[in-house]
Amino acid sequence: MNRRSSGVLLHITSLPSPYGIGDLGPAAYRFVDLLSQAGQRFWQILPLNPTCPVFGNSPYQGTSAFAGNTWLISPEQMVADGFLAPEDIADPPGFPEDRVDYQAVLDYKNGLFDKAFARFKERGPDFRYKDFAADSVSWLDDYALFVALKEEFSGKVWGDWPVGIRDRREEALQKRGTELADRIFREKFLQYVFDHQWGVLKNHCRMRHLQIIGDIPIYLTYDSVDLWANPGLFKLDEQKKPAAVSGVPPDMFSETGQLWGNPVYNWDAHREQGFAWWESRIDRTLTLVDRLRLDHFRGFVQFWEVPGGEETAQNGQWVDAPGRDLFTLLARSRSCLPIIAEDLGYITPDVHEMMAYFGFPGMKILTFGFSGDVAQNPHAPHNITKNCVVYTGTHDNNAVRGWFEHETSDDQKNLLFRYIGGPVSGDEMHRILIRLAMLSPADTVIVPMQDILGLGEEARMNRPGTTDGNWEWRLRPEQAGEESMREFAEVTGIYGRW
Repeated sequence: MNRRSSGVLLHITSLPSPYGIGDLGPAAYRFVDLLSQAGQRFWQILPLNPTCPVFGNSPYQGTSAFAGNTWLISPEQMVADGFLAPEDIADPPGFPEDRVDYQAVLDYKNGLFDKAFARFKERGPDFRYKDFAADSVSWLDDYALFVALKEEFSGKVWGDWPVGIRDRREEALQKRGTELADRIFREKFLQYVFDHQWGVLKNHCRMRHLQIIGDIPIYLTYDSVDLWANPGLFKLDEQKKPAAVSGVPPDMFSETGQLWGNPVYNWDAHREQGFAWWESRIDRTLTLVDRLRLDHFRGFVQFWEVPGGEETAQNGQWVDAPGRDLFTLLARSRSCLPIIAEDLGYITPDVHEMMAYFGFPGMKILTFGFSGDVAQNPHAPHNITKNCVVYTGTHDNNAVRGWFEHETSDDQKNLLFRYIGGPVSGDEMHRILIRLAMLSPADTVIVPMQDILGLGEEARMNRPGTTDGNWEWRLRPEQAGEESMREFAEVTGIYGRW
């Protein structure tokens, strides 16, 4: 990221669509064109991996590090590709326009997927499907079997499956694989459709000189195919249950810390295998996106490990992680590592040392910049440096307007007014912060679509620490037009980011 540039943060699920959830169809292409016309260089999204209703369909609790989220498949594109007939999608249910009703979407799209799969079987797999299946065999076979087995065992977590299946004994896997062959084939077909639709959309981005910034959560949920297929790479006990889980220690915000509960890595096993799993994960993600943000980057230097079964994160300990060895290996065989390090929260000097060693830009959040000693606050605009990515906020923050109206104290508001030279109303604050971000020395600025539109708390994507109502916000069709980007495009040009 060696020239001044900017982009927009908007996850795929938040795009308009008549089918209940943002997808890889016409609205995605219109959004790409909109960004291109507004002089943007980046479209940042959230993780593309399959999600799970148990975790509120959070993209940060994926059931696979390699598979795609098939709920993002576009029905219209399936018609264009001959998998569905126009009448199949002519009368969708009355989905809400501004929120995702995940269960309603799943029920509707599953019916479409059944029809599409039946047509696909009738005409027979083509060479594109065969090439995809062959190229993806390292993860696709296990994932498709995992999905089929989850249904077979009524959604139970894999650690509670019959021992022969849980422990992947060959005879048991072959028997179930034969019995579930059609369901396995269906999932492989859907992964193929996702991969094809995504590839065409990514090529459209390339033609518009727009790069996609993706996201890799450092941890996986326990109930994921990666743990079932590679239990030795994680700290599990003899019963294949988590022996140690992730979190963060007690701090000024929480006396008991935060217990995330994701199994932690057995880094010794990863090192013994030459970090092959991580290398495959990075490479797979970089076939889908151009650059990637590594979530919780600190965990690649040190991570907080809590014994399995604990109810809080208090009794954990810091454990060293071999991030330097991992990134050194990755850098040796690649011309560059297009990585953004999520370095928010309490970060120790060794993390910044590793980021500097590999040249990874970090993140700065403007809504974090107006508290405490602003003169020294690293997120305040005057302290922002060149090699970083500046955000007005992220998916975990309130929109700027919601933050200003509901989360700032009177003292904080007065401090902010002194900083910018005078008072402004809440419905103007997003404009101020966007300009502060754009005029900063940072190489790259990313602004959530909610802030470009000046939306409030109702448009928040995620509230960390809560499980209900997250990941549901969507753009209304009228909010995704040229008018919405006109002012943003002008600011992009004024501050030399076109």
